[in-house]
Amino acid sequence: MVVCGDDGLAHRLAAELRGVYREQVTLVVPPSGRRVPQPVVGRARAAALLDRMVNAAVNRAGNGDQGDGTQELEAAEPTEDVLAEAGVDRAAALALVYDDDETNIRAALTARRLNPRLRLVLRLYNRRLGQHIEELLDQSAALATGGGQVAGLDGVEASTTVLSDADTAAPALAATALVGTSKVVETDGLLLRAVERRPPRPGEVADPGLCTLALLSTTSNDPAGADGSEDSGDQGPQLLPDAAAVEAATGRGTVVLEQVSYSGPPLPAGRAGVPPFGELFSRRLRWSLAGLAGCVVALAVALMVVTGDHPLHATYVTLLDLFSINEPAHNKDTGRQILQLLSGFVGLLLLPVLLAAVLEALGTFRSASTLRKPPRGLGGHVVLLGLGKIGTRVLTRLREMDIPVVCVEADPEARGMATARRLRVPVVLGDVTQEGVLESAKVHRAHSLLALTSVDTTNLEAVLYARSVRSDLRVVLRLYDDAFATAVYRTLRAAHPGALTRSRSVTHLAAPAFAGAMMGRQILGAIPVERRVLLFAAVDVAGHPQLEGKTVGEAFRAGAWRVLALEVSGETRGRAGDAEGVGAEGVRESGWVWELPDTYVLRGEDRVVLAATRRGLAELLGRRAQQRTDV
Repeated sequence: MVVCGDDGLAHRLAAELRGVYREQVTLVVPPSGRRVPQPVVGRARAAALLDRMVNAAVNRAGNGDQGDGTQELEAAEPTEDVLAEAGVDRAAALALVYDDDETNIRAALTARRLNPRLRLVLRLYNRRLGQHIEELLDQSAALATGGGQVAGLDGVEASTTVLSDADTAAPALAATALVGTSKVVETDGLLLRAVERRPPRPGEVADPGLCTLALLSTTSNDPAGADGSEDSGDQGPQLLPDAAAVEAATGRGTVVLEQVSYSGPPLPAGRAGVPPFGELFSRRLRWSLAGLAGCVVALAVALMVVTGDHPLHATYVTLLDLFSINEPAHNKDTGRQILQLLSGFVGLLLLPVLLAAVLEALGTFRSASTLRKPPRGLGGHVVLLGLGKIGTRVLTRLREMDIPVVCVEADPEARGMATARRLRVPVVLGDVTQEGVLESAKVHRAHSLLALTSVDTTNLEAVLYARSVRSDLRVVLRLYDDAFATAVYRTLRAAHPGALTRSRSVTHLAAPAFAGAMMGRQILGAIPVERRVLLFAAVDVAGHPQLEGKTVGEAFRAGAWRVLALEVSGETRGRAGDAEGVGAEGVRESGWVWELPDTYVLRGEDRVVLAATRRGLAELLGRRAQQRTDV
């Protein structure tokens, strides 16, 4: 495996491939002076430090192979010579995870020419461009090999997969900020919704949903030194527990699968149209216009009573007097003259009101392309700090769920500013570390705070200041370094036990999906369970003895993987529909069956969706030992 990148995702992906999948990895990174600090994955800290020392010695000796270790090459750019030196022509898969889309595309085109059978995984922020690049590179591989399916060195079909760390992490970050909000994985026409539920009260019976995906920690303290992480022991969260463990778990929160259904194609994002009347004119101006309209109606009625005219003619004459285009009532009676004077006076009042209406309307349309300010009475919203790649995707996700958001951004040219304007989301321009900025975002009345800037200290300072304003505020931090994130998480929980605190690493959420794609598997998504990750993957049953020929109940392995849904068509649809425990509601037009009975037998032609832990997925989908010797 070859991994090329310039930030934390490259190092975490290499650690994932080495520590979980036991793969040989060559890591291509910029020179030491240009690289970012390397995060270290939980348990692999000592191993990573040892590997780094060995790598340094190997690099000084000429970048040789260290057997089962991670070989590291330093290069400013992934040029053809660098990729050749990394062994791309002999590799099974290549991941290009530079922060710049153009660098990844250029290197992917070069790598596809060097090795048409290579499995490519690209990190691209632009979704539409990513779809075109996938088609282009797959077509190039087919032409270079004479057409047909292209098998890589490990026997898995070579392909191109374009992923975005922002898209992978955004649903988890958005769900974490909202109490009771489902954790949603939506892709490939399938929607899986999981929800975190608090422990049931005495006498209550918890709803198990379709199945229990995880048991949360037994205590709100810090068991085993790292609450909710891989090292938290038996007191920490248990992923994919069996029925006995669920029944024995008392006083523990759960994460249950609430729904598996067909999601359909996503709706196109709507463009900002004409603002509604309530936003076009201010409340004071609307009352002024209503008052003047009432005066006109009253004058018309009075004129109709005094002169006995028809209502329409009386209204017409009143309007003429209002705009001072009627003849003076010299020869009329006193009542008619008084009404004409009153109409002229109302007309004088109407002119400034109409001018104000025109100016407000022009200002409203002009502000549609500028930034909005938070409304005065806003409350119960989410304060989002940072409108970079991650913040922009999270903002879009929150607005899709109709959650009110106020953004805070220091850079007026940030990537997400255009999205905020299009979605008409209030934005406060300013440094969150400066006094008064968070107050302008109404943080004292907010539901939660999402600190998603790219600087750890900025996120931490903002959260600490927000907690000083409101101690029970729900906060979610994006922190780069795992050790720093754990220390912050533990300290904030100890200082504010009554408030909910979550720390999330984007690379920690995204790396499993990239690693699965490098193994030639489709990772649908990931959801965080405290400080662990649960993956959802689409898998063909054929070739997996742990699944093929076994019932759903027999295929389930506690703490490793569980079958959730079955894709059906033709004969498979008939077998699934006739299976015991699956009624007419189980088979949908979408081609997916959920609520599978434990007695259903999985066959080679089946395709299933699995929930799996990282190590469970590695065990189930890892390459065969005999193929490993060819790499």
